[in-house]
Amino acid sequence: MIIDQVSASGWQRFKEKVSPSKGGYKKLILLVFVLVTVWVLFIGVYWSAEPEPFSVSDNVSKKLEVSGNAIVTGSTVTATLIMVSETMLDKSGGYLSNDVMPPGLYLDNIPNWELGVLKQVRDLSRALREGFSRSQSQSTEDPDLQIAYPKFNVDSKSWLLPAAESEYRVAISSLYSYLSRISDPSNADAQFYARADNLAGWLLYVELRLGSLSQNLSASVGQQRINTNTSGETGAMQSTPTPSEQEVKTPWLKIDDVFYESRGATWALMHFLKAVELDFQDVLADKNATASLRQIIREMEESQRPLFFPIILNGSGFGVFANHSLTMANYISRANAAIIDLRRLLERG
Repeated sequence: MIIDQVSASGWQRFKEKVSPSKGGYKKLILLVFVLVTVWVLFIGVYWSAEPEPFSVSDNVSKKLEVSGNAIVTGSTVTATLIMVSETMLDKSGGYLSNDVMPPGLYLDNIPNWELGVLKQVRDLSRALREGFSRSQSQSTEDPDLQIAYPKFNVDSKSWLLPAAESEYRVAISSLYSYLSRISDPSNADAQFYARADNLAGWLLYVELRLGSLSQNLSASVGQQRINTNTSGETGAMQSTPTPSEQEVKTPWLKIDDVFYESRGATWALMHFLKAVELDFQDVLADKNATASLRQIIREMEESQRPLFFPIILNGSGFGVFANHSLTMANYISRANAAIIDLRRLLERG
């Protein structure tokens, strides 16, 4: 009996020592919360890193290693489109635009970067389907590209039924099939035509995209713009009247979104133009346009210079602080002007 009482009292003292008090539970919960928050923030910073550029020539060689086929006209452009799409999906953190859980849920810089990449991917896959793979307007569409282009146009934020990543991977698989077929010397059904008119058609898509980005970036400080919607043609009309002059300004919370969408677009376009330089080298040489294309690529490379500040600064332009949006707009505007000149050069007989 005495032994039982001693054992009971000893057990009680032991429980009092090892069992946390009510205040101890609160400290434990607070500690766990702080650790989880720090971990989520750390993962968010890691996932927000932009992918590094890659070599388009090395990439096409690796892509064709499996099939053992040689590099042919169109291989570099197709392989680059595949690699850019895969990078968008497989970078650190994966594809974030449709995440519904933290840290992807609260990140917005990289999802906007993905949107910029995706728009360029869509434009090039459209050009492949409608231009590069067809000998003339009455020719039939390539079956693989018929699959790829619509799949890339699935809503970027769709996370279920269908999941955007799954649809984009189907598109990438179709591009792999197309790449294998055009590089197969025994298969004459799949083709890539490197012609000046095809290239000019894609550059028109690029021109429109860059023009929109440049306008949105420039509006970071607010501008009074003259309405030039119907300029250049006396008989031009529009659906509803608009003021002759209006103020255009990007909302403060959207400034970094526009900036990172531009970073993604120029990152993708930089690689696509490098691939075009290789696949269209004879066309560019014939038009004496190689130097013009290289200058455009240089502008794209400059737009990818590292950021040395953790947030996107939005100074007044001529004020004390920098304005990252205006700096990006400068590179894009110069590149866009050069693309317009290049497209017109290609369209000449």
